[in-house]
Amino acid sequence: MAPTFLVVGATGNTGRSTVATLSQILKQEGSNSPFAGHRILALTRSAQGAAAKHLATLPGVEVLEFNWATVTEAWLRDHEVVRAFVASAVDPAQFSVESAFLLAALRAGVEYVVRISTTAGNVRPDCDAYYARTHWAIEAMLSTPAFEPLKWTSLQPNAFSTLAFFTAGMFVKKYRETGGKQDEPLRLIADPDAPIGIIDADDIGPIAARLLLHADPAAHERRRYAVNGPEDVTGRQMVAMVERAIGAPVRAVSYKDMSYVEGMAAAADEGHRTLILSIRHAMEVLWRGEAAASTTSREVLEVAAPRTTPGASWEKVLKSLD
Repeated sequence: MAPTFLVVGATGNTGRSTVATLSQILKQEGSNSPFAGHRILALTRSAQGAAAKHLATLPGVEVLEFNWATVTEAWLRDHEVVRAFVASAVDPAQFSVESAFLLAALRAGVEYVVRISTTAGNVRPDCDAYYARTHWAIEAMLSTPAFEPLKWTSLQPNAFSTLAFFTAGMFVKKYRETGGKQDEPLRLIADPDAPIGIIDADDIGPIAARLLLHADPAAHERRRYAVNGPEDVTGRQMVAMVERAIGAPVRAVSYKDMSYVEGMAAAADEGHRTLILSIRHAMEVLWRGEAAASTTSREVLEVAAPRTTPGASWEKVLKSLD
């Protein structure tokens, strides 16, 4: 075996680009890299999926179908994990699972962890959205003296373009399939006028990978970095994008629409429904205009400045509909 970069959530929206960027940089640097000979271990729930099969073709990458909730100190030592990327799912059990992993990493002597957090303005103990309090609790735990040996950095993306444009994409798809019918309003999570610096998930990988490949992560130790895309977009601008895509005016728009959360809650266990419904509050900080592109941390711009504009992200969504 060899010293290992572990990527948890490797086939998720941020994990894919993290694995790909790690592989690309290590290949380019070759023997000149201080991490020459290190391997990349990509954990996934399904090694048979298209994303996992693609990652398995990349240089230095080994894909492993494994439940990260069962990772132990011994497992990390056996696999010689020295640095790790963690992108946990929004789930009521998130704190239990991620804190257990981080404790195992501490015990196993893992040097450095880069983790995905959430909207910077929501990471506080009094946020109404439950999962944001989870991220606050994890970062508070990591900040204690007990965890001092484990270096870590939290990336706080304010809003992913996939979420911001999801309902817009579905609106366009239905419009095309029904020959131009608009039976339902265009539902957007965005405020009509508040600027949001939405971030494309593919721009997270270069940031996370370069942090993990930093020869001395001390400069980024115990740091929280707000991450946005390079340009702002408003709800009205998103409507204009949809109208150009369908070649017609949108008849009705429902801004700040979080109705999709009700479907999530209906599918959840009864004991978790109230928690899931609290996600309706997650976008309030964005609606107040507190997640604009200008709030991106300076260090992020220095490490790997996000480059994908809202327009480019929207084109990806439209292409996926073809």
